[in-house]
Amino acid sequence: MTTRYLRYDDGFWPHTLAVVYAFGGYLAGFALILFASWPWKMAGTLWLAHAMVIAGYMIHECAHNTVFLSAKHNARLGRALNWLTGGCYGTYEDLRHKHMRHHVDNADVIALDYRGWLLRHPRMLALTRALEWAYIPVVDIMMHAMLIVAPFVFEAKKSQRLRVVGVAAVRWTLAALLFWYSWQAWVLYLVAYGLFLMVLRFMDAFQHSYEYVLALDDNPDLIRHKGDREYEDTHTYSNPIAANLPAIDWLTLNFGYHNAHHTRPTAPWYRLRALHFDTYGDDRRMVVPLKAQLLSFHRRRMDRVLLDAAEEDPAEVARRWRDGTVVGSTGASFLTAF
Repeated sequence: MTTRYLRYDDGFWPHTLAVVYAFGGYLAGFALILFASWPWKMAGTLWLAHAMVIAGYMIHECAHNTVFLSAKHNARLGRALNWLTGGCYGTYEDLRHKHMRHHVDNADVIALDYRGWLLRHPRMLALTRALEWAYIPVVDIMMHAMLIVAPFVFEAKKSQRLRVVGVAAVRWTLAALLFWYSWQAWVLYLVAYGLFLMVLRFMDAFQHSYEYVLALDDNPDLIRHKGDREYEDTHTYSNPIAANLPAIDWLTLNFGYHNAHHTRPTAPWYRLRALHFDTYGDDRRMVVPLKAQLLSFHRRRMDRVLLDAAEEDPAEVARRWRDGTVVGSTGASFLTAF
């Protein structure tokens, strides 16, 4: 009798290739930015960024337990992949808990009200908007930085202080060694990491028009739409890159088929496209064209810092999609617990 480890029998090759690509691409990208000539250094920067993208979406698969039968095995893989994405300052368990609340509560749950803080500090708001204008993902950088700061600010995270210090010691030592060996490679790594964050925030920006809820356990807003399937359907959008060219959406592990993912959260990434068409057929009311995504992402990138509460109304979102002026969201990445 053989022991079965994978959750799905057809998952070996898709998951294996994605994981090998994430780790292999990460190492290969670093090798190119360290040792290759400049044209190859640029290629290595893109490869490194994309390897982190795949690592990020495989963490999402692990969080939904789509890889292994055992939650423990999914967690082990998720923790290892999180070292590639830089989310390892926080715990995988916190990351997963926050993301599951997103699915269960039908809300974008946040623990850090950075928007309120920015409104109370106009100069920081102006600086943030200026950096976002320049396509520097400062909001996401801020949320990732909170993974380091949180144990020294929030009493509930106090037990993670030693862990954060240890992770920081390892990563910052490696960063210092990289800078010492080649400051150019260090800069290219930062560029790759910025591109990685931009891809994830582009995919995240337009997938929901949920309420943003401050994650306090006694906040009644957390259960306002809990279990409301109609609300979930009408406030969730699919943003595939190229629905007619399936291989293109493998670049983000089919993450753009988001309605299908919310319909069946345990469906693995390689089944999402088929699930989307089986469920919705040719109904494109909740599918956002790529052109509208690109226009909105560009035009409203500064407004996205503070959101627009009007977009909790699906009718308003639909009108803005036609104009390419949707604000969308930012700061709610599944790779951070804040």
